Amino acid sequence: MLAEQRRQLILDILHQDQRIVAKDLAEKFQLSIDSIRRDLSIMEEQGLLKKTYGGAIPLTKVRTFPLPESLRYSESSPTQNAISKLAVSFIKENDTVFIGGAGIHYGMLKHLSRNMFFTVVTNSLKVAQTIREWDNIEAYVIGGKLHAKSGNLNDALAIEQIQRFSLDLCFLTGGGLSEKGLSTATPDGASFARALCGISRKKICLAPFEKMGVQKFASSVRLQDIDIVITDEEADLEIVQAIQAQGVQVIVAAPNDERNLTDEVPPNRTIPPIEGKR
Repeated sequence: MLAEQRRQLILDILHQDQRIVAKDLAEKFQLSIDSIRRDLSIMEEQGLLKKTYGGAIPLTKVRTFPLPESLRYSESSPTQNAISKLAVSFIKENDTVFIGGAGIHYGMLKHLSRNMFFTVVTNSLKVAQTIREWDNIEAYVIGGKLHAKSGNLNDALAIEQIQRFSLDLCFLTGGGLSEKGLSTATPDGASFARALCGISRKKICLAPFEKMGVQKFASSVRLQDIDIVITDEEADLEIVQAIQAQGVQVIVAAPNDERNLTDEVPPNRTIPPIEGKR
């Protein structure tokens, strides 16, 4: 089989399964994993896919809009759940924190303490509706224009309101995170994220592996303005190292991770779970 034919078959499998694993392809085509990795590298250079640790995923468009609520707030994947759970462990008693309306933000809610008192500021109707009767949380909802697809409020009015607050902690996310920083599909969302950073003492970015190395339509937050990036075990090591090289701490969240991060995590901590990745 010619290399071009094999790569077309790989692309067909990717379009069907939305994810491919190099080891499985090596077995299917009876080739070495290094040969498959070369194929994937060539296909990435051609703009056909995005390589990940151990395989590849489809190349995303620069503008991707929110999924329907039934999908966005459905049961999260093990990797996203691990990120959400680890993120919650940074919240301390009496903190004032921002939690947005992305699926990975919504995934945090089931891990929030029901005993410790803290304040949540949100621009998400879904988040507000979920926590509104929790006795240990005082909640504030940012007003503005309601975006029908996302259920979030992030226009000029929302930006003006959020700038009247000060936050101990905000949890950022977006369509992509690269050496250029965080990016998203809309200028409004990008501006709101920048406003959040301006009022927050600590900025934590939640970035599943499929968003690492991706640059979306609108740049929002510079990498140097982010304190911590939480990603998962499938994150590409080269991208992680490029982010760390700019002085940003990267933490890998493993499924079923029981770490308790009530103490301050030291900056530029070594990341044992991803050492040795290629």
